Amino acid sequence: MSAKEYQIDKLRNIGLLGHGGDGKTSIVEAMLFDAKAVTRLGKVDDGSSNMDYEPDEISRKSSISASLAYCEWKKTKINIVDPPGDINFVGDAKGTLRVIDNAVLVISAISGVKVQTENFWTQAKELNIPTLAFINKMDRERADFYRTLEELPDTLANFNPLVLQVPIGAEQNFKGIVDLFQQKAYIYKEDSGEYQQEAIPSDLQDKVDEFYQKMIETIAEADDTLLEKYLEGEEISNEELQKGLKKGFQERKFTPVLCGSATRNIGAQFILDMAVDYFCSPLERAEASGQSHSGEEISRKPGLEEPFSAFVFKTLADPYSGKLTLIRVFSGKLTSDSSLYNSTQECKEKIGPMYNLMGKNHEPITEIRAGDIAAFAKLKETTTGDTLSDEQNPIIFPKLIFPSPVISFAIEPKTKGDEDKVSTSLHRLCEEDPTLTISRDSQTREFILSGMGQIHIEITVERMKRKFGTEVTLKTPKVPYKETIRCAAKVQGKYKKQSGGRGQYGDTWLKVEPLPRGGGFEFVNKIVGGAIPKQYIPAVEKGIIGSTEEGILAGYPVTDVKVTLYDGSYHTVDSSEMAFKIAGSMGFKKGFMECKPTLLEPIMQVTVVVPEEFMGDIMGGLNSKRGRIQGMDAKGRYQNIKAEVPMAEMLKYAPDLRSMTGGRGSFTMEFSHYEEVPSHLLEKVVADAKKEKEES
Repeated sequence: MSAKEYQIDKLRNIGLLGHGGDGKTSIVEAMLFDAKAVTRLGKVDDGSSNMDYEPDEISRKSSISASLAYCEWKKTKINIVDPPGDINFVGDAKGTLRVIDNAVLVISAISGVKVQTENFWTQAKELNIPTLAFINKMDRERADFYRTLEELPDTLANFNPLVLQVPIGAEQNFKGIVDLFQQKAYIYKEDSGEYQQEAIPSDLQDKVDEFYQKMIETIAEADDTLLEKYLEGEEISNEELQKGLKKGFQERKFTPVLCGSATRNIGAQFILDMAVDYFCSPLERAEASGQSHSGEEISRKPGLEEPFSAFVFKTLADPYSGKLTLIRVFSGKLTSDSSLYNSTQECKEKIGPMYNLMGKNHEPITEIRAGDIAAFAKLKETTTGDTLSDEQNPIIFPKLIFPSPVISFAIEPKTKGDEDKVSTSLHRLCEEDPTLTISRDSQTREFILSGMGQIHIEITVERMKRKFGTEVTLKTPKVPYKETIRCAAKVQGKYKKQSGGRGQYGDTWLKVEPLPRGGGFEFVNKIVGGAIPKQYIPAVEKGIIGSTEEGILAGYPVTDVKVTLYDGSYHTVDSSEMAFKIAGSMGFKKGFMECKPTLLEPIMQVTVVVPEEFMGDIMGGLNSKRGRIQGMDAKGRYQNIKAEVPMAEMLKYAPDLRSMTGGRGSFTMEFSHYEEVPSHLLEKVVADAKKEKEES
């Protein structure tokens, strides 16, 4: 199948959205099978899925990264993006939402709306993406179409359902659906996708009539002309209803609701029919907006005559075939012999092979047109969120904004000398998944890997081993404590070593005193009258600074301290820079311990966003973590709780929050300031630090 065969109005770009485990990938498999894009019905449970093909996806039986496939239905090309539904892998969902024109929201008939379903609905609404709801798993135990339907407007803001189908049977007796438009029953045969049309079962007729009237009323309310006919009691034809359905769906005035079973291949064809008949083509969506390099607002129409522009929504890293860059073209066209310009990075790229993707399979193409989705191989500079455009007519689409990481681990190579190998492989994986970050803590000298959850980090470590052959150990990161003092003291630091021949002699008198919080370190020279020769003063300062970096109380850097060198003595023969460096260090260490030393801990500014019903538990939990609530404000159904909490208490907060809120809470944090460690905790922190130092 080549991109040349399709006009823009014969393209559909859709995303399957929903919580992990609700069956998104299985629906895609059924759609591909029914459209004969694949020869067998792939199944997640037995590892034969076309979309979940990575070893870690097969073993966990869930999507970890977004997959892309396409099929043809009624001479229309349908590009399907299947992002993960697990909160650990939200980065791919951000990219998916930027390149699709329509969404299918998958909801389990057993468990109803879950947290990621709600998140996807909110994001699709913000981006004005027309959305269809598919109630899945109708064949499973405890499946209930009507209960799930009732729940939708209560949990999804502004959800106005337009029921187009009702199920025939439920749980193990689920065998088909009634199409309200056609007023026909469709009875399915096993998982072949084949069905036969029958009369509506008599025990369902009243239910069908009830929902048919609701359907007409909902469509009419979205169109003034139809509403007038409806209120005057005039009959509305099927053709008028279909036009009203398309208009109301594309304007998000209601959400069509279908039902079925993905694993038994019941109902997937109706999604394909809806995609062709009612979903937006790229021509029916708003122009793609961006900026010029000068910051001027510009846009691109989805036409072939427009300058080329495309958005990079995902990057795949492979140690063998190199980097694969997934793009959505918004305007113009590109052939394999054209030049490519990255307007975000302001650099040229050499075009490698171009592909249509069918899960893990790459199908070479020679041209890609406006409205289509495809992949480039081996682009060197381009990363997720970049814009590719015509060099003479550049445009920059808005970058993707990813959520901040919520959990961090220190990583250590299992093999000594592998630091560079680990760093290289991690940076490749961070290219593929921008919600991962790798950094080095200058104080603790640890590599810190941060992500969206513990599973996210663990899978990243698994992929490092499998793809790049590097193994690491995960550890809880060290808290970057600092040492300081609470009072002043005057001390002598004297170093004297005379045992025949030339000796060593350095004598210093220091005043050690605290500075205000955030004052850092200050050294003052107040030597007068040549008590210590000028050439030795820098050595004294160097010795003191060395001690501040190594720490005295527990091995943490010293801060907020002022040291004044005000007196001393020297020996004309035995004094040296080394002697005064040692004397300064000795004096400072002695004085520091006389000045009521203590530790400072980093305090984080934390914002927790949770549904209102969890507010009490969250505030209680933050208080138990020595947090101070700073305030709260409402954001729709959610509350933003702001607090200052010690970093030591936040290292494992992500799983705690997830547990308390059933996954509906999220948080961000950033460094605020340092404060003293409470006296009842000080002794333990110092003891732990000394023990770790002895063991290392």
